[in-house]
Amino acid sequence: MRAVECAACGNQVLCEKFSVAHTSVQWTADAAVACAEFRDRVGPGGTTARMRTCRALRASIDRAVEDGTLTVSTLESSEAVDV
Repeated sequence: MRAVECAACGNQVLCEKFSVAHTSVQWTADAAVACAEFRDRVGPGGTTARMRTCRALRASIDRAVEDGTLTVSTLESSEAVDV
């Protein structure tokens, strides 16, 4: 997993891509505190449980793929191999 920082709020997440469509995101901070989009959803009594990401973070991840910071890998290449 690679660290990707959101250009909008500075929150850092860990990402891994297994295909163009499949992105695994692991939040490293409480999304409702770090991300304005999540915070706005929780403020009026909502929940972030069904929110996968925010638009700004999605754009930051896409930009990381475009500039080569985050690469698309296969499950085989990301697993440790015992020799």
